[in-house]
Amino acid sequence: MSEAVISLDRLSKSYGDVRAVEDLTLEVRAGAIFGFLGANGAGKTTTMRMLCGLVRPTSGRATISGHDVWQERQIVRTKFGYMAQRFSLYPDLTVDENMRFFAGASRVPGGEVEGRIARLLTLTDIEAKRHAPAGSLSGGMKQLLALACALIHEPPLLFLDEPTSGLDPVHRQQMWNLLYDLSNSGITIFVTTHYMDEAERCTDVGFIESGRLLASAPPRALKASFTTKLLEIDVEPVMPALVQLRENPELLGVSLRSGSLRLYAANPEALVAKWRESWPYPGIEWRGERWVEPDMEDVFTAYSQGYNAMLKTAQP
Repeated sequence: MSEAVISLDRLSKSYGDVRAVEDLTLEVRAGAIFGFLGANGAGKTTTMRMLCGLVRPTSGRATISGHDVWQERQIVRTKFGYMAQRFSLYPDLTVDENMRFFAGASRVPGGEVEGRIARLLTLTDIEAKRHAPAGSLSGGMKQLLALACALIHEPPLLFLDEPTSGLDPVHRQQMWNLLYDLSNSGITIFVTTHYMDEAERCTDVGFIESGRLLASAPPRALKASFTTKLLEIDVEPVMPALVQLRENPELLGVSLRSGSLRLYAANPEALVAKWRESWPYPGIEWRGERWVEPDMEDVFTAYSQGYNAMLKTAQP
């Protein structure tokens, strides 16, 4: 097991009576792609801003490479690159000028600036836009430029705040391919997202809800934390069925997946056996069923909705 690059111990942040982040305790090992997942407003960005030394924690402690993120923030800031949720570079400067500005701000030695810019332009595939104003770039290229600027001082750790938000599928895949390459080179990546499918792309995942950590483990371990099977049924008409099944007290929840209904239940086998004897919805045609493997959306749903009857504690 690699040593922890990031360590949080009961980290908390309050704004008046609002607890934005509460008692977060977790570790991120060296070389990991750690996905910090949750809905908008769950506390992801606040946590990241504390780790970056931009916001003072109300209580608790966090360290990066052994240095306190607030007390030693001047040291800590040399050890990471940060990419904000929204494009925060200078739109009137060219791609090249933005990179040179950040190289200077990060005190990159003058003799190394040209080589680093050339390498990063190639890495991010924006070399053709080198002399274009940053504000003229497409959304995907702006994100790639922001990533290049975050890497200009060759940090061992990257903080990326929802880097694929608003990107089309092609640029999302391009961004993730870059993250894989960076991770393979030894860079530790801490990435926030509200896309549950992106959890599958991470080596480790933490789910946050209303400022509290719900679970933290590799994706495979989280999916293995289900103690019951997941039932998917084909019914017609599907929307009236969804509404009626939600009222069934034997079901914890129901979701629509590709035209079928996925059911969350503490004892789905018994439920299917009973329905085969007597289907309780005369206006709904039951056309078939299957058992399905949980995905990360199922994991987040189960943890966030408190479907404890379906779960065991997942261990990292």
